[in-house]
Amino acid sequence: MKTDPLLLRNVRPWGGAVIDVLIENGRIATIAPNQSTTVAVEDGGGAILLPGLVEAHTHLDKSLWGMGWREHQAGPNLRDKIDTERRLRKEWNIEPHRQSMRQALLSLGHGSTAIRSHVDIDTEVGISGLEGVLQTAELLSGQIEIETVAFPQSGLMSRPGTLDLMEQAMQIGADVVGGLDPCGIDADPKGQLDAVFALAEKYGKPIDIHLHEPGELGAFSMEMILDRTLAHGMQGHVTISHAFCLGMPDRDRARALVARLADARIHIATVATPSRPVPLAEDLRTAGVTLCAGSDGIRDTWGPYGNADMLERAMLLGLRNNLRADPDVEHALWCCTYGGAHVMALKDYGIETGCIADLVLVDAESVTHAVVSHPPRRLVLKEGRVVARDGTALTESP
Repeated sequence: MKTDPLLLRNVRPWGGAVIDVLIENGRIATIAPNQSTTVAVEDGGGAILLPGLVEAHTHLDKSLWGMGWREHQAGPNLRDKIDTERRLRKEWNIEPHRQSMRQALLSLGHGSTAIRSHVDIDTEVGISGLEGVLQTAELLSGQIEIETVAFPQSGLMSRPGTLDLMEQAMQIGADVVGGLDPCGIDADPKGQLDAVFALAEKYGKPIDIHLHEPGELGAFSMEMILDRTLAHGMQGHVTISHAFCLGMPDRDRARALVARLADARIHIATVATPSRPVPLAEDLRTAGVTLCAGSDGIRDTWGPYGNADMLERAMLLGLRNNLRADPDVEHALWCCTYGGAHVMALKDYGIETGCIADLVLVDAESVTHAVVSHPPRRLVLKEGRVVARDGTALTESP
């Protein structure tokens, strides 16, 4: 999409010195002070300039955003949440295209310029959820990038016919092959992981597997994922989401797993949940494992929480990991920007000359101040085009 030149005046990239940023052809052309120009100007007034925030783990197809408040009904265990969601999806008409549009535009207003969304594939909804989210991705192209994960939420091997639907999902355009708790949901870790890696190899796609399994059970599944990643030569193309087992009390065991993840270049996605053990950000950073973050469900049948604000998510990540010093809080934001961009393989991402101008302006004194206060985003740009102002996307939500 062709974009007109634009000069961002008086901005502070990642909280640094005040400078001007000239954007041409959707990319950062010049970063220098006191630039003279005849093109359109947006005066940042000393606001912090950040790269577009990255929502690296969510579920666009089943948000209840905009549907009015609904009383939460699901019980505490995973299977009950899955079954309740299957029932309420029909009763409440949770239409994937409408709801994904609402959540995506909410994210855009908060400064996210890229989203990785897991989309349910099962024998009741088929691939209709994916079709709805793909429609949203097409309609919002040029405003926000949406990457889809074909996600067997109800089980892959335990629900006959799901594997065929996963194949159909890849054929119609899913970007990533998903998986879920190979032991706890399918009770067939070999069968599920063989199927997931075979699909990824056949279609040349990356993998993102939900792994809620705790302790040694999760460690067992993680080791199977590690073995297959190496056997299939998929280093750098596999993400494990949640990875609660890395929060196990046996820290030596967890760090040994982290070392293997680093060797296999497997990424970790977290939502920094306060209710479960989580991977420790400092362990991963020390080992060189990329950590990205996401909101998970946004006011869905699984829980009433969430607002799609990745600056707030960076704060939650910092709180969950006891990050207090400014450089450490900045690392939490790094996970919600550069970490997510790395996992999604976003090309030319960042705030350097030549990078695609996916940018966010936020009024704050420092990067850490932006994280802890997460004020409304003054301006959001996608490929150099203004797509949101003052916390609201310019495209009206359905």
